[in-house]
Amino acid sequence: MNGNNKPLNQKAWWLVLPVLLCVAFSAIVPLMTVVNYSVQDIISPERRVFVGTEWFASVMRDDELHAALWRQLGFSLAVLLVEIPLGILLALSMPSTGWKASAVLVIVALSLLIPWNVVGTIWQIFGRADIGLFGYALQKIGIDYNYTGNARHAWLTVLLMDVWHWTPLVALLCFAGLRAIPDAYYQAARIDGASKFAVFRYIQLPKMRGVLVIAVLLRFMDSFMIYTEPFVLTGGGPGNATTFLSQYLTQKAVGQFDLGPAAAFSLIYFLIILLLCFVLYNWMLRVGTQDMEGEEK
Repeated sequence: MNGNNKPLNQKAWWLVLPVLLCVAFSAIVPLMTVVNYSVQDIISPERRVFVGTEWFASVMRDDELHAALWRQLGFSLAVLLVEIPLGILLALSMPSTGWKASAVLVIVALSLLIPWNVVGTIWQIFGRADIGLFGYALQKIGIDYNYTGNARHAWLTVLLMDVWHWTPLVALLCFAGLRAIPDAYYQAARIDGASKFAVFRYIQLPKMRGVLVIAVLLRFMDSFMIYTEPFVLTGGGPGNATTFLSQYLTQKAVGQFDLGPAAAFSLIYFLIILLLCFVLYNWMLRVGTQDMEGEEK
């Protein structure tokens, strides 16, 4: 038995090898390059000085970085608080079978097909009071809306744009989770006379836990790395109201050409995302386990 499995395992490793090589060239090699830049002061292409952790210490003392980090955390938290419940509600209201279900799925997924820079351009026009429907409507009902001059309006516009663009992804994931629930659960609930809220609380929500974990992690990571949409819409302004971490990093690397600090910050940025996703993932699993234990009791 073991003798027969050994050649198969060796063949499997040969099949996996191309994938490992692709990952090495697309992720590991660039990462090592960034690590190399983060510990050097590049004076010229021919002259480099090893500085150790000096760039890391310099970046960690940067007040602009601290402000961008808190701004980013607030935005990502707002994205989760709005998009996850809204996506669940949208998935629950979608038809489950027939041509209507197919038509609704196509319509819901349309915004996901639009490139990020086009989304920013759409909302740049949409939010203007002179030519945009959204800005014009707000002006007509008496709201002095100006996302280019008001920091709060700019932040809310970026949040609304992200909700419009990515809530369908959460809805589609939740819809897939709902369709995977066997009909026997609903039949038992009808026999017991369970209300719609009870069906959602004790059947649908627990069965969607797996897709919700995926949705939360995907939306958190994507929102934490947002760059193109706010850059096209507001350019990071007014002031620094919509300058998130990714744009701050780009300004360091491209605008100021500080490759050493930018490389050090990109590694810190990566570790922040990794740590927060790890904490969020374990917290959601712990909450799910507690719910399951409570149901068993």
